[in-house]
Amino acid sequence: MDWIAIASGFGVGLIVGITGVGGGSLMTPLLLSVFKLNPAVAIGTDLWFAALTKVSGSVAHARHGHVKWRITGLLLAGSIPASIATVALMHLTGVTKGWAGALTFSLGIALLLTAVVVAFKKSWQALGLRLERFIPEARKPALTIASGVVLGVLVSLSSIGAGAIGATLILLIYPRLEARYIVGSDIAHAVPLTLVAGIGHATLGHVNWLLLVPLLIGSVPGIWLGAQLTRRLPDGVVRGLLCASLLMAGWKVIH
Repeated sequence: MDWIAIASGFGVGLIVGITGVGGGSLMTPLLLSVFKLNPAVAIGTDLWFAALTKVSGSVAHARHGHVKWRITGLLLAGSIPASIATVALMHLTGVTKGWAGALTFSLGIALLLTAVVVAFKKSWQALGLRLERFIPEARKPALTIASGVVLGVLVSLSSIGAGAIGATLILLIYPRLEARYIVGSDIAHAVPLTLVAGIGHATLGHVNWLLLVPLLIGSVPGIWLGAQLTRRLPDGVVRGLLCASLLMAGWKVIH
């Protein structure tokens, strides 16, 4: 099973390296379907996978000055308390069959939302520029914190949203921000959020540590190779394949 886990980590890492998104979106359904994990354990394991695989990317973006720390800080001001509150609610109520159903449903919805986000990637900036006329600069900090709250709940429930959905929310609020700053700020936000949510799930016993190690071993060369291939593959082809896989995974999880 270790070799299957390493191959799975490599495959997901490859897609992350090529597209920049899809880690959580593809890993959690994989943990559910291939490794037959309980939904809560699949989500907790994926949160640690996401946190640890994104650390190097976050450091690299920070070194290159691609992180807008004010935006990242505002997002964390909303997402960290929301994540802690969501996990605390799980502790208080217990992860019952009802909770497991809610986790599975939220996972499916998050997958479908991510597919929509990726499919209409080029349209979000235009929408953000239109919305900018109705959003005063003074309200942007509050909107950024509110976006963090949404991401904190979504990531804690489904392990999905810190990447593609997080970047889209930043783009909608700050449409004139260069792409490198959006990506850098989003990754810098994703690492502490997924780590806090991952710790929360670990306290509930929702992490399969023995499976996590080979997944991480496979992901490292996968991400490196994907980064090399991304220059050679047309963006439209990559985005189309990723959207199709997300839609199918989301539909399967919900049903």
